[in-house]
Amino acid sequence: MQLAMIGLGRMGGNMVERLMRHGHQLVAYDRSADAVAKYEQIGAKGATDLRSLVGALSAPRIVWIMVPAGDPVDQTIAELRPMLAKGDVIIDGGNSNFHDTIRRGEALAASGIAFIDAGTSGGVWGLENGYCLMVGGPDDAVKRCEPIFTALAPEDGYAHVGPTGAGHYVKMVHNGIEYGMLQAYAEGYEILHASKTFPKLDLTQIANVWQHGSVVRSWLNELAAAAFARDAQLSDLKGWVADSGEGRWTVQEAIDLDVPAPIITLSLQTRFRSRQADSFGAKVIAALRNEFGGHAVKKS
Repeated sequence: MQLAMIGLGRMGGNMVERLMRHGHQLVAYDRSADAVAKYEQIGAKGATDLRSLVGALSAPRIVWIMVPAGDPVDQTIAELRPMLAKGDVIIDGGNSNFHDTIRRGEALAASGIAFIDAGTSGGVWGLENGYCLMVGGPDDAVKRCEPIFTALAPEDGYAHVGPTGAGHYVKMVHNGIEYGMLQAYAEGYEILHASKTFPKLDLTQIANVWQHGSVVRSWLNELAAAAFARDAQLSDLKGWVADSGEGRWTVQEAIDLDVPAPIITLSLQTRFRSRQADSFGAKVIAALRNEFGGHAVKKS
């Protein structure tokens, strides 16, 4: 099939390459001319702007957007919309808020343009391993684009989960679960690393043995083993952890639905704590303990 990809970053670029490996014809655009040139060299047709991108596609067109969530998606759709026509399809493969996705889908439907949301998981490993795709959108549009999804996904790694917005909703909860899993591994390995009884525990060895028959074996733990093998102390890393939005949205959805989600919520809060070089709240606790009990404090 022929389609366009807007955004050739760590995910979008690899997706272009994987799609071309499966025989699809790609028109590629990115604000970086160097990124476009990179994929032209392996067979994609480069575009210098969105107008040339749309002009290179045969109707009915399929345009995949792989840009940061929020305003970049709205701006891209706003620029594309006058150049597209009834029967065309826009796919948003980023981590958009599902409320935004529903709004965009309704607005585009008024012009006869189908909007598909493809929650995409797989990271930088997706090129070789495939991407897990959680897809929302109109049945006919999704069916038409299915050869694209099956090319990107490994076997059984693609599902049409519901109408427009459902794909990003499922991906949001997926990422919320990921927050909790990451935090559990982090805490467990920190306990092992801090042990005074067994100060020479080999975290690489432990992570690897857990990958064989253990109930905590997983791809995340496999990646932990690889990270420890490179540097068991993780000495080149700062313990600053970002969040891209989905954890916050999952917690908010849990609140809205009256669903208790303490693990995901605390995992999100721990990420916030990681960004504080010195917590004022911790200083308050130290001061109060000193005031009421004369407990020792450390001066800065």
